[in-house]
Amino acid sequence: MAKKTKKQAEVLKLIDKTMLYPIEEAVELVKKTSYVKFDATVEVAFRLNLDPRKAEQNLRGAVVLPHGTGKTRTVLVIAQGDKAKEATDAGADYVGDADYINKIQQGWFEFDVIVATPDMMPQLGRLGRILGPKGLMPNPKTGTVTTDIAKAVSEIKAGKVEYRVDKAGNIHVPVGKVSFDGVKIKENVKTIYDTLVRIRPTTVKGVYMKNMALTSTMGPGIKVDPSSMVKN
Repeated sequence: MAKKTKKQAEVLKLIDKTMLYPIEEAVELVKKTSYVKFDATVEVAFRLNLDPRKAEQNLRGAVVLPHGTGKTRTVLVIAQGDKAKEATDAGADYVGDADYINKIQQGWFEFDVIVATPDMMPQLGRLGRILGPKGLMPNPKTGTVTTDIAKAVSEIKAGKVEYRVDKAGNIHVPVGKVSFDGVKIKENVKTIYDTLVRIRPTTVKGVYMKNMALTSTMGPGIKVDPSSMVKN
């Protein structure tokens, strides 16, 4: 534990907590300050001026990152007939209907994302208490309830990530691995930034993006200057 604390102290010396870093410098620092022995995940966090209790400010959706997240996600598709075949052809890891719904009821969770056709949602909806708290319930807003199964599966495999504002107005999204080239991390961050700017609710007054930070798994947070995103 002491060794870990020493490493933390060393990396903290590299960061000025009072400074807002341009995105390029923030990316360099997030790579330098990762001290774990595995290829850590890099995450961007936004503090937005939102009230999630208002329906139009409860932002939720999904975006395909140009360079993916560095993690291959396991996809379960709940569909029947031609749509089940479409899912298999698109590269879904698991495809089925009632059989997989029963498996989930019995505690099976060897997947990261569920995609379902609309006709299967009444059956899947009964698992709301199990899937909801885990953030696994398919939703049309994130493109996981759809008739275009092939597109949904291929986008998830290519690096589609979901975003959702929490009760405090924060959004956290993975944007790659520490091993990624810095330009790729920056471009992934820019994709999410541009998406959030585009979907800014018209009811938000004043400063929309209060804070922005990059962090790696167990690494320190590095504040990003949002204005540097506009220049890029």
